[in-house]
Amino acid sequence: MTDLPAVVRHDDLPSRITIYEVGARDGLQNEKTAIDTGVKAELITRLLDAGLSPVEATSFVHPKWVPQLADAKQLMEELVDRLGDRARELPVLVPNEKGLDRALELGLSHIAIFGSATETFANKNLNQTFDGQWAMFEPTMNRAKDANMTVRGYLSMCFGDPWEGQVEIAKVVEAGKRLLDLGADQLSLGDTIGVATAGHVKALIRAFEEAGVTTDRLALHFHDTYGQALANTLAGLQCGVTTYDASAGGLGGCPYAKSATGNLATEDLIWMLDGLGIEHGVDLDKVADTSQWLAGHLGRPSPSAVVRALRS
Repeated sequence: MTDLPAVVRHDDLPSRITIYEVGARDGLQNEKTAIDTGVKAELITRLLDAGLSPVEATSFVHPKWVPQLADAKQLMEELVDRLGDRARELPVLVPNEKGLDRALELGLSHIAIFGSATETFANKNLNQTFDGQWAMFEPTMNRAKDANMTVRGYLSMCFGDPWEGQVEIAKVVEAGKRLLDLGADQLSLGDTIGVATAGHVKALIRAFEEAGVTTDRLALHFHDTYGQALANTLAGLQCGVTTYDASAGGLGGCPYAKSATGNLATEDLIWMLDGLGIEHGVDLDKVADTSQWLAGHLGRPSPSAVVRALRS
């Protein structure tokens, strides 16, 4: 059993948070070598067994754009065979109505859509303008809500854009509110290239609150390019945000933003939360074992500092 950090509780922090596990989708989507569908199904099964929920499973994107996820339908069918109805509750990313059609055909109940806070990334990732993306999302969102689906909205480039540089906070709030107004149940604010700092995180959250968006509707999604993901998470906790995206083993990246490195590692997040006395319901040993197992399939060590410390 893993030794745990000393617990020092802080009354100004949430008592419990949700870890939104994105390793099976965001963590694997940038891998160049094809990963067997059975390995992906086993990964998701193990993550669920460790207590992680939600676990985002895959994306119904065209295989031309993300070849690693070309087996999305096969994967979800295998998960239904393994897990039954529980598999149909796993979130999947859908880029448009065609993706939604595939999710509906499988009887899935939780989808996510992906928007951009900048013009350039909307063009490169969605083949849309900043304003045009909302018209693309609207029919997908309306049909999903009519089907009683839970819909998550991801917003990319909330802190910086590799082509446009710094992104104005007001622009991010505008984009986020438009996703929420379309019907998103939750908005995940993405530091896609990992340039956020703690003060910037707090300023953005305050701006959303001033615009009438409460922290219970927000999630934070950090990449660790400059080693700031945990500091930024602590800043979010201090502001009252209680949902954090993380990837087992710290895998991840964005196919359309080459400067995007790995996601915040689930194990690193759990270690910090344990030290702060914040409940999360996840078994650190099981997640670390899963990341070590996956690293064997990928042929390289896990990027997570905690996995390296516990399993070296």
